[in-house]
Amino acid sequence: MHQIIGMAEEARSLNFIEHIVEEDLTKGYTQNDLRFRFPPEPNGYLHIGHASSICLNFGLGLRYNAPVNLRFDDTNPAKEEKEYVEAIKKDVTWLGFEWDTECYASDYFQQLYDWAVMLIKDGKAYVDSQTSEEIASQKGTPTEPGKESPYRNRSIEENLRLFEGMKNGEFPDGAHVLRAKIDMVSSNMLMRDPVMYRILHKAHHRTNTDWCIYPMYDWTHGESDYIEQVSHSLCTLEFLPHRELYDWFLDQVVSSDKLRPKQREFARRNLSHTVVSKRKLLQLVEKGVVTGWDDPRMPTISGLRRRGFTPESIRNFADTIGIAKRENVVDVSLLDFHVREHLNKIAPRVMGVLNPLKVVLTNYEEGKEEWLEAENNPEDPAAGSRKVPFSRELYIEQEDFREEANRKFFRLKLGGEVRLKNGYIIKAESCTKDDEGNILEVQCTYDPKSKSGSGTEESLRKVKGTLHWVSIPHAITAEVRLYDRLFSDPTPDGHKDKDFMDFVNPDSLDKVTGYLEPSLKDSQIGDQVQFQRLGYFNVDKDSTPENLVFNRTVTLRDTWAKLEQKS
Repeated sequence: MHQIIGMAEEARSLNFIEHIVEEDLTKGYTQNDLRFRFPPEPNGYLHIGHASSICLNFGLGLRYNAPVNLRFDDTNPAKEEKEYVEAIKKDVTWLGFEWDTECYASDYFQQLYDWAVMLIKDGKAYVDSQTSEEIASQKGTPTEPGKESPYRNRSIEENLRLFEGMKNGEFPDGAHVLRAKIDMVSSNMLMRDPVMYRILHKAHHRTNTDWCIYPMYDWTHGESDYIEQVSHSLCTLEFLPHRELYDWFLDQVVSSDKLRPKQREFARRNLSHTVVSKRKLLQLVEKGVVTGWDDPRMPTISGLRRRGFTPESIRNFADTIGIAKRENVVDVSLLDFHVREHLNKIAPRVMGVLNPLKVVLTNYEEGKEEWLEAENNPEDPAAGSRKVPFSRELYIEQEDFREEANRKFFRLKLGGEVRLKNGYIIKAESCTKDDEGNILEVQCTYDPKSKSGSGTEESLRKVKGTLHWVSIPHAITAEVRLYDRLFSDPTPDGHKDKDFMDFVNPDSLDKVTGYLEPSLKDSQIGDQVQFQRLGYFNVDKDSTPENLVFNRTVTLRDTWAKLEQKS
């Protein structure tokens, strides 16, 4: 606990990105120059890794009172869909952030094309008619220089004519590409005449069939930042080698009277027991390992939302892990810690039994019922209380009763006493079993004077265990989905000799029937509760008024940490 709190305090000091911004403000940048952006490609749903980037960029916006653009880098119509655009907007909003301007790289297609024509006229770009395989083979290796394309020295006139023909749809996919003419012997492989445009006869989710050539990411990204006057273009560490190219492309178009964006990199945070590659997440969806992008076992923001994670817990998690210069794997239990901490403050306490054992109070009047006072949340006095029904026949959890047990077992055993939460002290007198020795029912007596909160001498009697329960005649049933980690291995995609799919946890979902107190009857989708002693749950979108479905967000304690300590 102390370690986690310490980390949180540390995170409040300036991170190295903030130091860069502060330094720029002393070197000529003004407050008005600052503008940030979050630039997802709409080719899948956002995941927990994106949450860190969202919190970083929008957090900087809040810190410096600067605008933040939401920009969709939509340059690949083969993989992008409007569905993903809408999902991304929903996720960013749900996390609690507001963007200044909604932008699309596709808005800049004409400008990018005009600049590309300018580069051709300046002798800095050419049309290459080789196959992608031929181009790749000529690139060389980090230790061997590349070979120039036989088309590298085409005339400006021919390049212009071919490039226009590409734009007009005169050639099939793959017939030509436009490449920047930089340096085929550069030590940075990305500088060896990178491709700027490819032909792709495919309708775009925004521009439809207006274009049949599409700009590559490296050409688009920096120029989009420049058009939008983004001051700091923050991206993950794998883009560090791209910075040289980012700057080269900017050099070709920037004017002295406009702000020049700067790219800076921070380390990707990987989460244990999961994968965050969109390609691999798509595989899980397509192969039916999960029910969709928002399956509560997925590390997507929509999956976490459906599971019952709160925006506050994800933001706190992102703040705690902070921004670093080196990649590392963050234990998923830290994310669980933050959601527990938040839900503990806000989630009402209710009672539900997931593995029922019948208890009969033999000295309680048949047909009698009473309604007991129950506190909604001891962490929040303003949450008030509710009434829960009590009767002769109850359910408790099977694991809360043993015929015989040692002194460390503080639950119900024959001859022993426990308190029923908000209710009475009961004593187990006998039990009934089936032919195989399974316990079917426990017969108990109750102490009528021991009711919680009644103020009697008997009610103040100390007994070691307190159990949750539900009254059988009043209980409502619900489907309860017990989710666990999707992968049994902490780094499922970190094994060279094995596929990440080999580590899918076969027990990541268990569906049981829950017996719940009747106050939950009118629960709405998204409602969050703590089933006392069992964990935090929320109402799933599959729920109907007739059939409630609860997802377990997280257990009350980190059982995985205990298991890993033992192993």
